[in-house]
Amino acid sequence: VQLQASGGGLVQAGGSLRLSCAASGGTFSSYVMGWFRQAPGKEREFVATINWNGISTNDGDPVSGRFTISRDNAKNTVYLQMNSLKAEDTAVYYCAASKRGWLVAKPYEYEYWGQGTLVTVSS
Repeated sequence: VQLQASGGGLVQAGGSLRLSCAASGGTFSSYVMGWFRQAPGKEREFVATINWNGISTNDGDPVSGRFTISRDNAKNTVYLQMNSLKAEDTAVYYCAASKRGWLVAKPYEYEYWGQGTLVTVSS
C-alpha cells in the first residue's frame, strides 16, 4: 500500500491543523493506521492509532484531549485533527499502516510509511 500524507504547514500556537493520509494500492480497511512524529534531533514517536472500525488510542498526556485520529474507509483516508497546538508539537508527521490487526504503537510494527508532512507551530 502507498501512503500520501498532507495538510502540514505553519500555524500559530493555539491553532489547529488537520492532517490527511490517503492510501492506495491495498485494502485500506484491513489495516491498522497510525500517526507518528519526529522532531529535529529526536526519535520518531507514536502519536495515535486506529483500527478498521474506528477504535483508537493515542499517546496519552502529550496529545490527549488535543489530537484526534479518525478514518474514512470509503475514502481510503486517515486523519489527524490537531487542536490547541503547541510549539513542542513541531515535527514531521508520518502516517503508517500495519497488517497486525490490532492497535499498535511501535514503529517496527508498521510495514508501510508515508513520506511525512511538516508541522511547524510558532510560539
